[in-house]
Amino acid sequence: LAGSKNVPVVLLTFKEEIRPEAKETIEFLKAQGVRLMVFSGDHPATVAGIAREVGIELAGLGFDAMNLPTDQKELGLLLESQTVFGRVTPQQKKDMIAALQRQGHVVAMIGDGVNDAIALKQSDLGIAMGSGSPATRAVANLVLMDNRFAAVPMVLAEGRRVIANVERLAKVFLTKTVWAVLLGVIFGLSFWEFPFLPRQLSVIDGFTIGIPAFLLALMPNNKIYQPGFLKRSLTFSIPAGVITALSVLALNIFIRLQATWTQAATQTATVMLLSITGLWVLYSISRPITLVKVAILSLMLSIGIVIFTLPAAITFLGFTPLSNSELNLVLGHSLAAVILISIVSRVLDRRIPR
Repeated sequence: LAGSKNVPVVLLTFKEEIRPEAKETIEFLKAQGVRLMVFSGDHPATVAGIAREVGIELAGLGFDAMNLPTDQKELGLLLESQTVFGRVTPQQKKDMIAALQRQGHVVAMIGDGVNDAIALKQSDLGIAMGSGSPATRAVANLVLMDNRFAAVPMVLAEGRRVIANVERLAKVFLTKTVWAVLLGVIFGLSFWEFPFLPRQLSVIDGFTIGIPAFLLALMPNNKIYQPGFLKRSLTFSIPAGVITALSVLALNIFIRLQATWTQAATQTATVMLLSITGLWVLYSISRPITLVKVAILSLMLSIGIVIFTLPAAITFLGFTPLSNSELNLVLGHSLAAVILISIVSRVLDRRIPR
């Protein structure tokens, strides 16, 4: 061959096939604050080239896992500074995920080969491809049956919607629980007549909690999850519930001091106060306000107005029209309760670390 002429030369190039939706999905995850890392058994330079092509930022040619430290603390520090790793063994993948978890990260991993199985099991959220090995699909928390990365943003959006809406609505239910328990204890120990009837309480629950909770739970919510769900919920619910209960108690004390109120008027005034404070709590947890939320709040307010003005509703619920002085007393206590709930919730919310 050395002495021959016109010898044909063939140049073969090999290139990894990148899924068409991969770059767009990665850009979405980066915009959502998700840190992306690549652990692969291939050569570090090959992995780094593919990572750059899909938009993953890295310095150098990728880190060779043959040089990974065995000390878990050193490994955790290294993972904070590096993004792409090549020549990673299955056990190293597992150790690297465990090191990230010890650093306080919530780790989700996508894999399809049998070499990814133990790492997927170690991760907080294991995602397997539908075409992956049976072992990988068996240990995964989620399987992408159509093998499309484009499903990941939808999964993330659905998870955030559920978690954020549960936290939002928990504040409404817990607030009602707090004031209901307090009123039961206060009026039980004082041997006073309970200030409202069961059917009146059911109506309050309906338009200040039940119906709006159902509608708000279905709305999209892209709020990023932050630890401290219980603390944030109780920080709002306990003060709001206590203020509501004390407002009802104060109103009933004024009513008893005047000694001119009928039982029906007392119940009407109490339910009206609970309705106003309940709608304000609903408004507070609905922020930021959108057109859809305005429509929901307007609908609930309309239901409340109908309950206190429609003759059939008044008769069924045992209400009675209030005089101007009685109505002013109710509105005054309601306004005071609303202002206190707003001030206390804002002050406490600012003191919670984010």
